Amino acid sequence: MTSAVLALGSNLGDRAANLQAAVALLRERGFETTAASSPWETPPMPADQPAFLNAAIAGETDLPALELLAAAKAVERLLGRRPGRRWGPRPIDVDILFFGDERIDLPELRVPHALLGERAFVLAPLAEVVPGVLPVLGRRAIELLAEVDATGVVRTGGRLL
Repeated sequence: MTSAVLALGSNLGDRAANLQAAVALLRERGFETTAASSPWETPPMPADQPAFLNAAIAGETDLPALELLAAAKAVERLLGRRPGRRWGPRPIDVDILFFGDERIDLPELRVPHALLGERAFVLAPLAEVVPGVLPVLGRRAIELLAEVDATGVVRTGGRLL
């Protein structure tokens, strides 16, 4: 089994239900969630779309990294994500943040996620599921979060699981 951390985001439809459905569908496809953050309300980027609900989940899988990516993309399609503008509105987004302690640099997959250290909407929930030192990066998510603009990033108080 390999440990992995995924980021989830939704800004269309029932956002909380979309996040929960993604967790269930990922489980069916070989990702067993062991920890989940609270949902976090976050401003959209770019701003001309609805606000996001974001979360992070940690878990284990027997899938190789590219098969986990394929499972994540299948979940996105099942929950209604269709090709559209980059960073546009979507019912669900699933990104692989970490895959064990591996560095992966392929055209279709970069792990750790390429923009992780710049995104408060990823770092805030990530700090809940991985409070210690992050794999590969050697720093804590809360430290990285202190270095970025987290305006409007608010824990909802709900539960993902």
